[in-house]
Amino acid sequence: MKKALITGITGQDGSYLAEFLLSKGYEVHGIVRRASTFNTERIDHIYQDPHESHLRLKLHYGDLADGSGLRRILEHVQPDEVYNLGAQSHVRVSFDQPEYTADVVGTGTLRLLEALRDYIHTTKHAAKLYQAGSSEMFGAANPPQSEATAFYPRSPYAVGKVAAFWFCKNYREAYNLFVANGILFNHESPRRGETFVTRKITRAVGRIKLGLQDKLFLGNLDARRDWGFAGDYVEAMWLMLQQDKPDDYVVATGEAYSVREFLEAAFGYADLDYTKYVEFDARYLRPTEVDYLLGDPTKIKKALGWEPKVGFQELVKMMVDNDMDLARREKVLLDAGHIVPSPVGA
Repeated sequence: MKKALITGITGQDGSYLAEFLLSKGYEVHGIVRRASTFNTERIDHIYQDPHESHLRLKLHYGDLADGSGLRRILEHVQPDEVYNLGAQSHVRVSFDQPEYTADVVGTGTLRLLEALRDYIHTTKHAAKLYQAGSSEMFGAANPPQSEATAFYPRSPYAVGKVAAFWFCKNYREAYNLFVANGILFNHESPRRGETFVTRKITRAVGRIKLGLQDKLFLGNLDARRDWGFAGDYVEAMWLMLQQDKPDDYVVATGEAYSVREFLEAAFGYADLDYTKYVEFDARYLRPTEVDYLLGDPTKIKKALGWEPKVGFQELVKMMVDNDMDLARREKVLLDAGHIVPSPVGA
């Protein structure tokens, strides 16, 4: 039985990846940050009583800011594959917390690489690493963007991801580590965080439709993104670590849509006119904007045979259906006299 270790297992991608690896027969270990409240809701459906010895999903407290802790976890788990998905991944927030973002995203990856290098050197146990890159690394580069496109990051988050990418390339070449960089374009799902624009939109659709919310405040509606389904993209991560040699791959659909088009699709699916509910708020603008991200997935399609299965319209409907159901449950609670907090930024 193969063992996998996932940083960021409680996030959107981590939860889908954990499901995928469990379906492949892996023993899956995840690193979670200590908090005063539970933050495992995305994996609660696959997590069981940790006192059971036969479990194939196990969690460990750790942090990308703690290199010695990462080393101890590696020695304890002895993974065959490591997936580094942990990050402060909200681009707009990275302008407000640049130092923290750079430390976790950039230096955090370096800490993991050092811990993995020491672990492999000491134990002689080969382990492969997947590093989660981002289309934000391309920033202002002209579309379409491929593996050959020069990076032009436009946020502290993107700069941190570029640093992590080059740390991984350097360790691959300097120490012969198996490290694969996946440069993933935007990937969404019903598990997307509610402060990210796509989920913010679909949450608003459900709440507005049921009379729980009046307005939705957004920033730049003309930004264009290559949006795919997160459940499809975790398979691409896994495929990269099944190869004989490590490499870097763009993961994308090859199609781009504006935030405005996402609004039209989401509100239209619920028979609503978004122009009646959406208002502009300058707080959601970035100091340096990224206008157009469009991935060229030719390499991964040819080399690994990966193809996205869920299209744009299907993705939007999936997310709206989920958030309509969530809004219905909220309404039941409100009607019963319970207090239900509104989503952040609603």
